[in-house]
Amino acid sequence: MRIRFKRNALRQSLAVFRYSGRAVKLVWTTNRYLTVILAILTLVAGLLPAAIAYIGKLIVDTVVFANQNNSQNSDFVNSHNALIYVGLEAIAIALLTGSQRGLSVCQSLLRVLLGHRVNVLILEKALTLDLTQFEDSEFYDKMSNARREASSRPLSLVNRTFGLVQSALSLVTYGALLLNFSFGAVVVLILAAMPAFIAETKFAGQAFRLFSWRAPETRQQQYLETLVAREDFAKEVKLYQLGKMLLGRYHDLFNRLYGEDRDLTLRRGLWGYLLSLLSTAAFYLAYAWIVLETVAGRISLGEMTMYLTVFRQGQSTFAGAMTSIGGMYEDNLYLSNLYDFLEEEVPKSWGKASKGTKLGDGIRFEKVTFSYPGSSQPALKNLSLHLKPGEKLAIVGENGSGKTTLIKLLTRLYNPDSGRILLDGLDLQEWDVEVLRRRIGVIFQNFVRYQFTVGENIGVGDVEHLEDRELWELAASKGMARPFIELLSEGFGTQLGKWFKGGQELSGGQWQKIALARAFMRSSADILVLDEPTSAMDPQAEFDIFNHFRSLTQNQMVVLISHRFSTVRMADKIAVIEAGELLEEGTHEELLEAGGRYATLFSLQAAGYQ
Repeated sequence: MRIRFKRNALRQSLAVFRYSGRAVKLVWTTNRYLTVILAILTLVAGLLPAAIAYIGKLIVDTVVFANQNNSQNSDFVNSHNALIYVGLEAIAIALLTGSQRGLSVCQSLLRVLLGHRVNVLILEKALTLDLTQFEDSEFYDKMSNARREASSRPLSLVNRTFGLVQSALSLVTYGALLLNFSFGAVVVLILAAMPAFIAETKFAGQAFRLFSWRAPETRQQQYLETLVAREDFAKEVKLYQLGKMLLGRYHDLFNRLYGEDRDLTLRRGLWGYLLSLLSTAAFYLAYAWIVLETVAGRISLGEMTMYLTVFRQGQSTFAGAMTSIGGMYEDNLYLSNLYDFLEEEVPKSWGKASKGTKLGDGIRFEKVTFSYPGSSQPALKNLSLHLKPGEKLAIVGENGSGKTTLIKLLTRLYNPDSGRILLDGLDLQEWDVEVLRRRIGVIFQNFVRYQFTVGENIGVGDVEHLEDRELWELAASKGMARPFIELLSEGFGTQLGKWFKGGQELSGGQWQKIALARAFMRSSADILVLDEPTSAMDPQAEFDIFNHFRSLTQNQMVVLISHRFSTVRMADKIAVIEAGELLEEGTHEELLEAGGRYATLFSLQAAGYQ
């Protein structure tokens, strides 16, 4: 039982290094030439220190020998030899310095390239994720852990790996030289470095656990920074005098995290110092031993110099090798976050269809039920609807009734828990999702206000024609945005938002017209989905837009969500949703005559205008 436990512990310890090979492969595929140069320079830097120490021994022995033999002829020969050795040492030092500087240059270049490569991998992965994963706080913590330090850790791991190879080469040559003195000196050299390695590995694991546990707190810090520093939050922060409270929370989070870091740093520093004393004691024990051997005449003065140099450098190199292993352990822990995120399972869309089986059937919701992850109540329950080609469907209901959820299901941002949604007689799951989404133009209530130019803000509605000015102008005219765009300083080339120099801010109504124009960019789309598209406009502007809108969308299916009954009454059909269920369905006149929920809501809103 005990043997099996030890084997499992060993297997777990070795398993943490499983990402080393992948890190090397990642660096190799980032830039092969720099990786090869890095490997060559590592070999050079690993072999030269022992050679320099040996040349130093030859210089000292030559000088001592020259002092013991005073003949003119031998003086000339010894001086000549000494100068040759000095020259060789100078060349070796120059090569070592060059290799170290070259290593630094390669690492700097690879750091930039690899940082970009890893960030691209993370962003590419993010593009494949489902909306449900973005709305999962635990998954967000995983993504945050992957992004923090992930761009530096692969190169750090490779540098440590190459550094370990360099140290190993140096240690082999140092060991070969020390064996001529005593095998015991090699044993002392190895044992002296072990305590520091054990402590470094222990504290590296603790630091990683702190890093992983505190992902939610780190995201809270970033969120508080955003609230204080972003222009779109500045108005409320100032008007509600939230600054002091937000800074207080920021300080509290920092102090809690700093306290954990301080305790770990102090313990790490204290144990590092105490264990370094063991290494120092081991060095001076070996120092005394070598000096006594020299005094006794058993080794030469040159050999004493070489052995002292080799032992000191060997001790430092071995400690560095142990530290590299401890660092590799830590880097692997961090890389486990990166690869856990990159290997996160993504539900794959299996649909391949590009057209339906019953052309002209439109959109059907058949007993659709859906619940958000972690929610005990369904957002939609047993809902059925049919929208024919060219029809305009308005959806009304109180906030939280499930209106926007219905749109998210229609656009395949979510999949129903039960029931099905059909387009042209074919389940949405069977459609190629790219083909499906090209058929839909959509505006969400919380649409994105891109810090791009006016034209690009409209053009993102059809990314394949992002730079098509003619389509910008046509879409802007359909969205009734063109009159105010032409009054802007640079027209469609005007930078919007305040993040970048020269940017202009628009009113809420103007932004909504930009969003409407964005939806019209997809000229081939036969489905338009509008979630509160005119909530920031005055009633007259809204009325004008929807009169204009009806004439533009005669052949398109439209799903409209609005709280203004002056707008929804223009729809061909109105659906009333409450608590995720379909209560009523019909035209404006039919629903008023029925005297149900719609009639009540309409009367309440109409009373406000009397």
